[in-house]
Amino acid sequence: MNRWRRLTLRSRLSLLAAAAVAVAVVGVSVLSWLVVRAELYRQLDGQLETDARTIAAQPERWRDTVQPPRIPDTDDDEHRPGPGPRPHYQQDFGPRWQLLDPAGVPYGAGTGVGVRPVLPVTEGARRVAVAGLPQHREKVGIGWDSYRMLTVRLPGGGAVQVAQATEPVNRTLGQLGALLAVGSLAGVAGAGLLGRSVARAGLAPVERLTRAVEHVAVTKDLQAAIPVDGEDEVARLARSFNAMLGALDASRTAQRMLVEDAGHELRTPLTSLRTNIELLVRAEATPDRTLSAEDRSRLLRDLEVQVVELTQLTNELVELAREDPGPVPVEAVDLSEVVAAAVERVRARGTGVVFATRLEPVTVAGRPAALERMVLNLLDNAAKWSPSGATVDVRLAWRAGAATLTVADAGPGIDREDLPRVFERFYRALAARSMPGSGLGLAIVAQTVEQHGGTVTAGRAATGGALLTVTLPTAGPGGPDSSDFLREPGGAP
Repeated sequence: MNRWRRLTLRSRLSLLAAAAVAVAVVGVSVLSWLVVRAELYRQLDGQLETDARTIAAQPERWRDTVQPPRIPDTDDDEHRPGPGPRPHYQQDFGPRWQLLDPAGVPYGAGTGVGVRPVLPVTEGARRVAVAGLPQHREKVGIGWDSYRMLTVRLPGGGAVQVAQATEPVNRTLGQLGALLAVGSLAGVAGAGLLGRSVARAGLAPVERLTRAVEHVAVTKDLQAAIPVDGEDEVARLARSFNAMLGALDASRTAQRMLVEDAGHELRTPLTSLRTNIELLVRAEATPDRTLSAEDRSRLLRDLEVQVVELTQLTNELVELAREDPGPVPVEAVDLSEVVAAAVERVRARGTGVVFATRLEPVTVAGRPAALERMVLNLLDNAAKWSPSGATVDVRLAWRAGAATLTVADAGPGIDREDLPRVFERFYRALAARSMPGSGLGLAIVAQTVEQHGGTVTAGRAATGGALLTVTLPTAGPGGPDSSDFLREPGGAP
């Protein structure tokens, strides 16, 4: 087994092909030999039966003329005729035949020196002649030769024995067996060579795939796609490998962009923090340039705001980078309760806007913490863009087998050219660049919705502000959710 495992796949396929062909060729050869053998013996038995029936039809004719046959011991006398006339019909019915009387004794046997029966009177032949058995077929040996002998009962008693030598049949079978053996060996050898060629041709795409994988492993080049030709299993494997390379390349690109964008976004608050801290340190180190209480208070407030923004940005980066939701269990969640809790949290922050809610009980399958984070980001975005005292409309309903959450603010709305990009990481519209925020809130919303198998869209509300719509799969209002899966970002269930 260890030696088999050390063989290459090409060698294994070649050996398996040769073994399969060998089994098939040997099986066909053996079956052919057996069929030919059965047919030859069937013809031999048919000839014996025809001869025996011909003699048995007129036994008186043969009985009156038959003389005891002589079977000399020497080969030189084998063709010498015995005493009396030799029946001419002996050559018509084969080399050996004889008649038995009702006592099972050959006619005329036992007289004369050196005279013995032409055919042996076996126990089976005696039962045909004496006991009346219809016929008996058997194999006998006479001298060095083997004969096929048939004994047939005569109508008036006694029997007729007819025998044919089996040496011609055996010689034919031997020649056929030798030819089949040579053909089988040639077929097995040819199958081995052909199997190696077929294995080489069949594994050529696999070798190309192997070289491509090794190239990617060495060069780290995820854009080295494999040419795909055909629709067979190897082509499917190549397409799957290309898709895997594309997914890995997209993931690496996304990670690189996240790191670059994060570094760019972190640079501003860190620079501001460093500047303010250096200003405070220099003020403390220079007694004649002491800051006033008002300036010190303003710097400390700026530091607090910057630390809060930096903390929020870091948390959002960590949340956004966590594409794999992890082992957090999925459970049935009443989305109306999640939205209500998020609205209360935003109200407690004192944003200065009014939240008008109309929530229907709808149950979805998901992760409560992730869903609440998604709703909080939607509400924070609406509160940031709405003027003080304005109303943000929050609605949750069950429509067409899905939970639909809409958040409409009272702000200026989203420009048409910005609509396709509002859910991208770090994207901030021209009007939003002067406002606080990292540009990650709606990206987290889109990622969470995608993980839960839903969709999110942006549009314009009837009041002119932005309208964000989230749709999540569900079984019905207040009922259990039939969707027990979450989606990976950009992936299948």
